[in-house]
Amino acid sequence: MTKLSLTIILICYLLFSTKSTAQENYLNYHLKVIECEQLIVEGEYTSAISLFDSLFKKFDFLFLRDIKVATELSVFEKDYKSALKFTSLGIKAGWTLESINKNDNLQSLKEQGEWVQIISAYDSLHKIYLSKLNFQIKEQVHEMIKKDQKKAFGALLRIGQKSKRRYSEKKFAPHSEHQIGKLEQIINKYGFPSEQLIGNNVWSSVILSHHNSISVNYNSKDTIYTQLKPKLLNALTKGEISPYELAQIEDWRIAALNNHELTSYGFLGTIPDKIILESVNNNRAKIGLRSIDLRNNLIDVENETGINLYLPKGWQKGKIKIE
Repeated sequence: MTKLSLTIILICYLLFSTKSTAQENYLNYHLKVIECEQLIVEGEYTSAISLFDSLFKKFDFLFLRDIKVATELSVFEKDYKSALKFTSLGIKAGWTLESINKNDNLQSLKEQGEWVQIISAYDSLHKIYLSKLNFQIKEQVHEMIKKDQKKAFGALLRIGQKSKRRYSEKKFAPHSEHQIGKLEQIINKYGFPSEQLIGNNVWSSVILSHHNSISVNYNSKDTIYTQLKPKLLNALTKGEISPYELAQIEDWRIAALNNHELTSYGFLGTIPDKIILESVNNNRAKIGLRSIDLRNNLIDVENETGINLYLPKGWQKGKIKIE
């Protein structure tokens, strides 16, 4: 083999390795999504659609939320070619035809002649999605969340804060420790069980949030979550957990330890002043989560255009205020 051939092979290998490494770091993915959102706030919808398109080509796993945003934005701009392409990507990421049909913002898309192609390809696209999921782990985590909810319900039946705290520490804590142990085993072998692995981005984060909010006494001494956290941060870079889930898990711990008066990411607790706001925004940036200001501006865009930007609204209703 000539030296030229060896050189070409080496260059190709280095290029491939560089691309693969970039693809694996989902912090880069989330930062690009933030760029798209900033373009949306600035009214640069066409540029945002183009950037979404470029982003989706670089990563194997795509978060369904982002595909939905790109699709709705394309329909709003009457860029139906992009909208149809994004819809196909969405179906491969778990977007069901039932959910698509219920979305009033996509009505004009379904009136396009090419829509029949989406319908005819739906089953094959959906099978691609299903083929990527681990149903054994999904069922295991589903059973875990059912047990968690049942155990957590026991605290609601107790009368008085002392009784609730005693139940949480004596009954729920041992259960939770067992749950976290099982969750860690899954993480070690398969990765964090969320949207990418099991097609559900709620169950595992709720289990961890429950653990992080047992009681001030318990959580101030807890080392189980502290030891698990580096694995969650690693999962973040692999796209196994989203910034939204991680922020919620972390904020439950901070809120529970501080009577819901402090926050790390602005999901729970209060933001009393600009100093705390700066700290919150710094924390959000480190995990690929948009700033508070950007979120609030996106709420304005939703209200003005009717586009659903799929912002988390479970614990955050509307804009996040600075007290």
